[in-house]
Amino acid sequence: MTQTLGALSLLVRDYDEAVAWFVGALGFRLLEDTPRGPGKRWVRVAPPGASETCLLLAQAASDEQRALVGKQGGGRVWLFLHTDDFARDYARMSAAGVRFAEAPRHEDYGSVAVFEDLYGNRWDLIQHR
Repeated sequence: MTQTLGALSLLVRDYDEAVAWFVGALGFRLLEDTPRGPGKRWVRVAPPGASETCLLLAQAASDEQRALVGKQGGGRVWLFLHTDDFARDYARMSAAGVRFAEAPRHEDYGSVAVFEDLYGNRWDLIQHR
């Protein structure tokens, strides 16, 4: 049996601002942006090297969902962006205005820095040894 993780749904405030940030600041690719009826779209983005897993950007549709935008990880790092060149991506992302919550650090397992997306969700940028 083979299984893969296809997508992770991420609540966003607005489709267009989320696409602009993920593509512009993180350098992700826009894989799909398909209308799905009034006010709904199927929007998928992924890092340049991703083979299968992507983020499905889901515009919050209720007050309850809007209250959770930026809080899906409960304040913890819950998304991990792996890189093959930490210094390159840290510099590029910093220049694009990505807010890093800490200076890069070098651990036994590799180089890492915590950053926040445009809504405040916490991510690790990480290059494993």
